[in-house]
Amino acid sequence: MIDIKVPTVGESINEVTLVKWVKNDGDYVERDEVIAELESEKATFEVNAEKAGLLKTVGKEGDTLNIGDVLAQIDDTAAKPEGSQKPEAGSQKPEVAAKKEEPQPQPQTTVAAPSKDVKATPVASAIIADKKVDPKSIQPSGYNGKILKEDVLSALENPGTKPGIELFNRTEGREKMSNLRRTVSRRLVEAKNTTAMLTTFNEVDMSRIMALRSQYKDKFKEKHAVNLGFMSFFTKACCYALQEWPAVNAYIDGDSIIYHNYCDISIAVSAPKGLVVPVIRNAESLSMADIERKVVELATKARDNKLTLEEMQGGTFTITNGGVFGSLLSTPIINIPQSAILGMHKIEERPVVIDKQIVIRPMMYVALSYDHRIIDGRESVSFLVRVKELLENPELLLFGKDPVKTLLEL
Repeated sequence: MIDIKVPTVGESINEVTLVKWVKNDGDYVERDEVIAELESEKATFEVNAEKAGLLKTVGKEGDTLNIGDVLAQIDDTAAKPEGSQKPEAGSQKPEVAAKKEEPQPQPQTTVAAPSKDVKATPVASAIIADKKVDPKSIQPSGYNGKILKEDVLSALENPGTKPGIELFNRTEGREKMSNLRRTVSRRLVEAKNTTAMLTTFNEVDMSRIMALRSQYKDKFKEKHAVNLGFMSFFTKACCYALQEWPAVNAYIDGDSIIYHNYCDISIAVSAPKGLVVPVIRNAESLSMADIERKVVELATKARDNKLTLEEMQGGTFTITNGGVFGSLLSTPIINIPQSAILGMHKIEERPVVIDKQIVIRPMMYVALSYDHRIIDGRESVSFLVRVKELLENPELLLFGKDPVKTLLEL
């Protein structure tokens, strides 16, 4: 019998939360097979079986465990049971139900059985497939967002209404904050209390960028196998501006100011368990396609809770996009110990005056929150104006200067 202990996951991290058991008590597991998911204050990570054998779980889902605590035990002397492994829960009954429907297909009205991404108990999965219930219309009440039988029955009894909502309901619920949420809360309060934070605003005419995307998006995707989004334009623009105004790319360390000759851009991502900020290393050296690929990679890992500590540590400047949720204007909070953060917002058509004519243009408000202890008003405003100039004239993003003026050495 060997002990599987909670591993050391990083400096200053003393405890983790057992999110879920991937394998159940009494299952036979192979060596290096994932048996559980743990969550620290910075990331979610998997625990693997050190040897093959019968699994005996010790911790319970939702428990807070210290580093070095026994998480499980494996009886490596147990014989491997004969036969193949059992099918995954929830996979057999939906398939059977789907087969029953094959003689009379209804392509226009049939709702597919739950995909692998939908977490549901076997009974709930069978009812969903049999009654053709859209899983998106069901409010899950099980642990970690799992759909229970009662959730499906509630959705069937209340069609067309938001599930789980009762009129004049005055009940309350209490849920323990996750390690990640506690860390985010602590860092946000720390940022407000320890920095002289100020925010400056500007607006960007997105016409040129939107026209470029419309013209080249198909060729870009065909060539680079990734979509051409707004984040690569903003990241490129920020990298040039950061190199021109190095104080925005620096931070305070005691009585010193640490300047960076590189741009490690943190991208704020809303993950299922809270806000995470993975880092694009040396973004100033990456192409547009490289940045887009990295954004997709990090965002996917964030949604799947697969980000590593290394991918979230560091960062010299942060970009956050509240526009994807419909935000028109906001004052983002600095991601300490960094000294500044750029907030992107919703693109909205507005009347603007150009050459004494009122025209309609797709405009975006941008906000730069900065630490006034290290960044002066001139630097912050000039930085944001430079970002605006680069975005409104995308040809400048090639090497940060006007091609004609560079040719004439002006």
